[in-house]
Amino acid sequence: MKYKLIIVLLLTSVLVTAQNVEEDKKAIKNVIQTAYIEGLQNEGNIEKINFGIHPEFELLGVGKNDNMWKYSITDWKTKTIEKVKDGELPRKGEQVKVEFRTIDITGTAAMEKIELFVGKKLAYVDYISLYKFEDGWKMVNKIFYKMQFLYTAKTLSRKEQIISAITI
Repeated sequence: MKYKLIIVLLLTSVLVTAQNVEEDKKAIKNVIQTAYIEGLQNEGNIEKINFGIHPEFELLGVGKNDNMWKYSITDWKTKTIEKVKDGELPRKGEQVKVEFRTIDITGTAAMEKIELFVGKKLAYVDYISLYKFEDGWKMVNKIFYKMQFLYTAKTLSRKEQIISAITI
């Protein structure tokens, strides 16, 4: 009888853990869809951006002479506000769409690999790091690969690299 109770408790624990992981996956996808795809890429909606992107978020890239560069969410939001004022956002043409490829969650840390499409064209592969805070999952970092370069990053200035990285 004692062993049956232990087995039942272990199975219940495994099921609860699996359910929590599925809930976390759903929450992470919602954060990326709402804050990044809708907020930053398609609408220019600062409220949606703030929902899922931590204030210390940084976009990281590699540029000329293999030098790393950083672009803060503060600067990205400023650029987004300019795009709204200039009529570039919300998007009027093809929307940016996301396909979620892989997710790895360990406790309160996660990494999501996504593909971004403009229409049917694959534009970027992104690797997004997230942490789970008291108010939910937040994007804290992103690295990326831009598909079909018409130029090499090594020929661009830092400003051109950043503009290229945030423009789809």
